[in-house]
Amino acid sequence: MALGSAIGTGLFYGSSAAIQTAGPAVLLAYMLGGAVIFLVMRALGEMAVRHPVAGSFGQYASRYVGPFAGFLTGWTYTFEMFVVALADVTAFGVYMGFWFPEVERWVWILAVVFVIAAVNLASVKVFGELEFWFALIKIIAIVAMIVGGIAIIVFGFANPTGHETGAANLVAEGGFAPNGLWGVLASLTIVMFAFGGTEVIGITAGEAENPKKVLPRAINSVPVRILLFYVLALTVIMMIQPWNTIDGEASPFVSIFSGLGLAGAANILNVVVITAALSAINADIFAAGRMLHGLAEQGQAPRAFARTTKSGVPFLTVLTMVGALLIGVLLNVWFHDQIFFLIAALATFATVVVWLMILISHARMKAEIKRRDSLPSEFPAPFWPVGNYLAMGVIGLVIVLIGVIPDSRAALVVGAIWIAVLAIVYFGFVRGAGRRRMELVDVTAAIPVIPVTAAIPVAAQDGPAAVDESEAAGDSDDEFERAGESR
Repeated sequence: MALGSAIGTGLFYGSSAAIQTAGPAVLLAYMLGGAVIFLVMRALGEMAVRHPVAGSFGQYASRYVGPFAGFLTGWTYTFEMFVVALADVTAFGVYMGFWFPEVERWVWILAVVFVIAAVNLASVKVFGELEFWFALIKIIAIVAMIVGGIAIIVFGFANPTGHETGAANLVAEGGFAPNGLWGVLASLTIVMFAFGGTEVIGITAGEAENPKKVLPRAINSVPVRILLFYVLALTVIMMIQPWNTIDGEASPFVSIFSGLGLAGAANILNVVVITAALSAINADIFAAGRMLHGLAEQGQAPRAFARTTKSGVPFLTVLTMVGALLIGVLLNVWFHDQIFFLIAALATFATVVVWLMILISHARMKAEIKRRDSLPSEFPAPFWPVGNYLAMGVIGLVIVLIGVIPDSRAALVVGAIWIAVLAIVYFGFVRGAGRRRMELVDVTAAIPVIPVTAAIPVAAQDGPAAVDESEAAGDSDDEFERAGESR
């Protein structure tokens, strides 16, 4: 699911802008962003394994930071999913325009909103199965593109761009970092938008069959895979054609498939990017619906959002999200050309705010574990506490950059207004349970220790050194406690 949400519009539709901003040095920005999202995901994973709830980080913020923090995090994440889904339905309309230029974009957007709504109103099993196949198609296409691009470079297949291929392209046309450090920093705002969506894994904790087993495995692998897909794909692209020729007018992915002699390369790519958009929209609506459900359970959203169908689907939250997406139909009619990049900036702001709250909640949880001498985490975040605070610093830098860069400054203004409105709503209208910290069940288990007597051969216990059962049990308990303290 996280692959489906994060590998899509940001790679196929937004990577050209990042390359133009930083040149080949954009790879450094993707590596930095990948490191940050890995640390965020591990922090989220530690909390999700301890408290597997559908509301996820919204409820963690309420529990460990405060009720308003939970309210802010939950609604900002819902806003993020709405904005990202809006970007994805906008991109879907653009992709369909490739085949049907005479049809208005809003027609396709309206159609896809209703189709995805039907999928999300079915059982979570139907949603998960569809998302699996969507993500698989994207991943196969990206791997094929990477392998095909390497074949063009190594074996000298025809290069339709007309440029020499090879590593020299990474340092030509102004060097590896033609726009200097500023170019790398400025590209971070686009890069963070591309990685947004991976945190959806935390939302699945409440519905996963075995969260203690599947969440750590997914959280460990997904950020690394995403990082490899982005870095490898963009490295191959920039080795095939100079970075300053990648302007978004013609997709570099089309160039690679054409160079392999595939007829209708543009049509093949269009199928892939349409699948990518559908996958992302699917995951976005799922995540927003579950977060609204969690907010309702906290008393921070209308109670009706907590209702579910017999198959466990919070139907009203899905319908609300779909209704909100219909706004995208109007926006694409009124702001046909400017809509995507403004949406991307808004999504970046919402994404990094949510990530920041995840890290703050994690830091508060770690402090409480130490203060109360609670059982140690079964899936502890690495590099604590240095990694946590470094990630916070990078996220803070991205928020500053959103305000400094003229093209994204409007997103910071809208984001500030959004937070102000949330504060007014919370302190003016939220009452009762919504003003109390969320109570979460801690499912952390102690690490089992083999009793001392179990390791002693039976014959050895027949002699005078044998211990009675009560003493053995006492020793075992002592070992159990010491093992907990050592962790």
